[in-house]
Amino acid sequence: MSELVVALIQERNHGDASANLAVIETRVREAAAAGAQLVVLQELHNGPYFCQREAADEFDLAEPIPGPSTERLSALARETGVVLVSSLFERRAPGLYHNTAVVFERDGSIAGRYRKMHIPDDPGYYEKFYFTPGDLGFEPVDTSVGRLGVLVCWDQWYPEAARLMALAGAELLIYPTAIGWDPGDERAEQERQREAWITVQRGHAVANGLPVLSCNRVGFEADPSGVGKGAQFWGSSFIAGPQGEFLARAGEADPEVLLVRIDRARTDAVRRIWPFLRDRRIDAYGDLVKRYRD
Repeated sequence: MSELVVALIQERNHGDASANLAVIETRVREAAAAGAQLVVLQELHNGPYFCQREAADEFDLAEPIPGPSTERLSALARETGVVLVSSLFERRAPGLYHNTAVVFERDGSIAGRYRKMHIPDDPGYYEKFYFTPGDLGFEPVDTSVGRLGVLVCWDQWYPEAARLMALAGAELLIYPTAIGWDPGDERAEQERQREAWITVQRGHAVANGLPVLSCNRVGFEADPSGVGKGAQFWGSSFIAGPQGEFLARAGEADPEVLLVRIDRARTDAVRRIWPFLRDRRIDAYGDLVKRYRD
């Protein structure tokens, strides 16, 4: 399969899991009707981005995997015949929760999952309160459309995560995401942050010779605690090719189904002229496992 049709579903929060999943079903059907074989959803797509505050009652949103949402998403993948990348708040055990991407095969079966490894703790992004760091490693998920290097949001800032997925044979790097601006920041600062987010991911595409699919949410979401100014999610979902070139870009403000055809043969062609994997000095990288060189 040298050509792969992929779709990103950039959406806003519609209130709760039932409403959001209903919209997702509509959008995935649209993407499948347009020829999509692989569809990617945004991070924690079932509801609002609840990590703006620390509140124990938010754990009520978590679900087991398999569970109610995976049943519904499984049926959707089976109905539309797409490979579907979802993002759920996983209840693994009492007091043990993860931010987990679940990949569904075209027949509705669960092809694999990835638990978010890098967990932020910043104003408005208090994820360490909710999520245990992942313990499944940086392992791609094998599917009928290829080997998918699925990572989640904060992981996208770390070149090590992208590299380890590439070294494990990932054919695509995929990032379900929920990131936005502090409405109190000046516009120039907001733009610097958004451009940095785009640039670092394009760098992963270049450094590894792989397409990158980054799917973000849109819309303003108030801080339920009333302490913060809320989050304005900046959208800007995009698909980049193996030289970091833009193949498709979404806007900053509106829901959108981003659809593009990826020529997967270009990965091999690009890696032949830019042989970064060949020229890595693996004999000299031992200090990378240190926190810092004092």
